[in-house]
Amino acid sequence: MPSLPFALLDRWLAPVPPPSRVDWIGAQDFAHRGLHDAGVPENSRAAFARAVSAGVGIELDVQRSSDGRAVVFHDDTLERLTGDSGRASRRTAQQLGALTLAGTSETIPTLRDVLAEVAGRVPVLIEVKVGPQQRVAAICLAVRRVLEGYVGEHAVMSFDPRVCAWFRRHSSHTVRGLIVSEGDDRALAGKIRRRLSLWHARPDFLAYDIRDLPSRFAAAQRRRGMMLATWTVRTPDHRDRALDHADTDIFEGEVVRRQEVGVTA
Repeated sequence: MPSLPFALLDRWLAPVPPPSRVDWIGAQDFAHRGLHDAGVPENSRAAFARAVSAGVGIELDVQRSSDGRAVVFHDDTLERLTGDSGRASRRTAQQLGALTLAGTSETIPTLRDVLAEVAGRVPVLIEVKVGPQQRVAAICLAVRRVLEGYVGEHAVMSFDPRVCAWFRRHSSHTVRGLIVSEGDDRALAGKIRRRLSLWHARPDFLAYDIRDLPSRFAAAQRRRGMMLATWTVRTPDHRDRALDHADTDIFEGEVVRRQEVGVTA
């Protein structure tokens, strides 16, 4: 159990939202970067179309192009997924859209194009990537422009607590999540950093690294009513831990999802 001072500070500085704001997250599994495999690249239109067909939610990554548009791509650099090199943020959306992904005919889509194709049929979790020397406000504004008028269930989330804080101030109706990975940072300094991030972000939900579960910090937040998603669920062991310690899964591969074993949040 957290100490009383921390529990009181959590309640004051990072209040839990009403369940109606986030219940849809716990009612759904989410395909990590879409339903992708060796022939269908991650974060591609084809991967998202497969997720829609399977009736599962979508988790995707967004970066800001050099001309200020929100594009769907995970890495800071282009090497792993395209035949090109350099930082994605230094290309325009049109230039990025001309690149093919992983030897397929799939190309890098904009967030606007993806949401137009999803059209609210499944919920979407949008991870906002803040690259080196990038301004948080710029990428957040690019995402908010796309979300204006979108009526499907959606949320933004980020490792950077400033993203949550920006949306709280400038788009308060947008559901927002803080992504957490403890890694090797579990000493006192790391615990303090996590609490400060929580208080700065004031998120509606947490997205926690499955490798860190069970976690005393995550359990304390969940006990007080904070929705807890976990990523990336890839193995039966991950699935079992997710069922025990989280409300919903961001999964990848052939792992059995919680709806398939009759578990609901």
